[in-house]
Amino acid sequence: MTKNKLADRAATVFFWAMGLLIIAILAWFLIRILGRGLPHLSWSFLTGRPSEVRAGGGVGPQLFNTFYILFLSLLFSLPIGIGSGIYLAVYARKNRFTELVRVSVEALSSVPSIVFGLFGALLFVNWLGFKFSILAGAATLSLLNLPVLVRVTEDAIRSVPASYWEASLALGSTRWQAVRKVLIPSSLPTLITGVTLVAGRALGETALLIYTAGLSVSRKVPDFDPMAMGETLALHLWYSGSSSLAPDAKEIADASAALLVLIVLGLNLLIAIPGRIIQKKLSGR
Repeated sequence: MTKNKLADRAATVFFWAMGLLIIAILAWFLIRILGRGLPHLSWSFLTGRPSEVRAGGGVGPQLFNTFYILFLSLLFSLPIGIGSGIYLAVYARKNRFTELVRVSVEALSSVPSIVFGLFGALLFVNWLGFKFSILAGAATLSLLNLPVLVRVTEDAIRSVPASYWEASLALGSTRWQAVRKVLIPSSLPTLITGVTLVAGRALGETALLIYTAGLSVSRKVPDFDPMAMGETLALHLWYSGSSSLAPDAKEIADASAALLVLIVLGLNLLIAIPGRIIQKKLSGR
């Protein structure tokens, strides 16, 4: 066996081993979290109100706030983030300003979420007077998502072969028509992956929301008032595991963790499967 073939086989074995190791670690986490939490999940837990000192509290308000804040944050960040990424990839000229924007986006995407939380507390909670509220949490969460969305969108648009763009323009389409009918459909799987990543990150965010959404919930469920305090499921998980006085706090934390994992998995399937179907339909036109 030649030296090159031996190196190739060794590399193949190594990468397969690393892949299987990652899958095993992920499976261990899922089995451990779901195994401890699923027995405590019930309809009363999903719809009931939390209890501070008595056993048997639920997570109904926190579950609603989780999806409400996620929806508002995506509503704020998706148009701006995707639009900015398309602008940088298609319309922006190569100059110092656009390079500065790209460097700033990359720098912001690596900033810890707690820094965004402190910024959101100063800007939205104090200066704009939103106080601890769902709106303040969603607005700050959208700022956290923006750098990732901008970068993912620009990379997705640039990954489309240049021949697609040139052929579309050669057939007489405008830039916007080429973007809408060629670039976006061709880059849709990558865009969907980016949206899924930011949505999953938003579902599990805690540090940022502590300073903006608060650790309390409205007395009315569901409460669509954006100015109400908005403790989410991830925050309730952190609180139950660290500071709760309820006698079944450990069981509540385990059940909340399992529920959060199921929500993230379900959201990935909910976004990915329809996105693939839409991408095939658009590509077939």
